[in-house]
Parts: sequence; C-alpha cells; structure tokens
Amino acid sequence: MATHREPRFKLCRRLGINIYGHPKALKRGEGKNVRGGRKTSEYGLQLMEKQKVKAYYGVLERQFLRYVKASQKSPEMTGVALLKSLECRLDNLVYRLGFARSIRQARQMVTHRHILVNGARVNIPSFGVKVGDEIALREASRKNEIVAHYFQESAAFNVPYLEKRPEQFSGRLTRLPERNEIPIDANERLIVEYYSK
Repeated sequence: MATHREPRFKLCRRLGINIYGHPKALKRGEGKNVRGGRKTSEYGLQLMEKQKVKAYYGVLERQFLRYVKASQKSPEMTGVALLKSLECRLDNLVYRLGFARSIRQARQMVTHRHILVNGARVNIPSFGVKVGDEIALREASRKNEIVAHYFQESAAFNVPYLEKRPEQFSGRLTRLPERNEIPIDANERLIVEYYSK
C-alpha cells in the first residue's frame, strides 16, 4: 500500500496550514529565516490547494485523480462532490468519529482490521461509506484502553452528519455532508480549475 513518506511538519510549513493538528507543526515557520511574502502565480495557488486537500485526506496523486474524474460525472458541482466523496472515506470517518487521533492512525486501524462496517470487517481505508452505514470498533479492540478512552472522551469533531454512540463504540453516517459542514480549509474551485486545463 502506498503511503506518504515526506516529513509532515515540512509539508505543513510549505502549505502554510496545520493539516495534522499537531501544536508544533508550524513552530519552525515562525523564525526569522523564513522566506515569506513571495508572490504565487495562479497555477501555483491551484497546485497548493490540490496538495492541501490531498494531504488532509492522506491520498496520493493517482487515487486523487480518480476521485476528481468521478466527481466530474456528478450532477452537483464538481468541487463539492469531490470533497463529499473524500469525506465519506472510511479512514476519514474513523478519524472524525474519534477512534483515532489522526488520519494516519485511522488508516492503520482500518488496515489492521480493528473496524467493522455494518458488522463486517473492512480493511480498505478508501472504502466508501454510504448513508446509514454503521462504523464500529471490533469487540476485541475495545479492550485497548488507549483507543477506548480516546473514543469516549474525544469531542474533536462534532459534525452534524455523524451520529456517535460512545456506549456501543460505534457511529453512523446519517446523511451526506454539506460543504459548509466539512471541517477543512480549502478552495475546491481552484482544484477543479487545475484539472480542467
């Protein structure tokens, strides 16, 4: 399985946004030797937005391009359809529900078969969760105190399209998200422009 190998904090500094939520991710970017204020071309801005969304969801280029092509066939706006399909990935929803502290950890939990979808084990991080699907932590994995405690105490994302059930170690996708409910800072219009050339 392909994974990102580049340094995470370096990527955050280059994009100018704390993608991973780590308190020290942009720390080094505050120094006096940072080359800021450079003018970016229109193409550069489009590329930056694409890289930002790829980093948010932990998706590589080839897979991201497949999401873009599928979104272009959608009846709704391409950029919104793209973000909705990325938001409904299994690894992302595991992260949003609070089973994991990051997308990377969520992806690892899925591949290591800790997660059930509608009672069946799924080990594909890119699995597309549908409305009404229930995501739960496997019975044996509930004994892991760190995961269990973090899930029950976590309130990192209170998004209206997810219903969290702490007692059952589960959650459900109640509906597709609206664009203003997706908690990422990105301009999807620039991504569409980048791929329409």
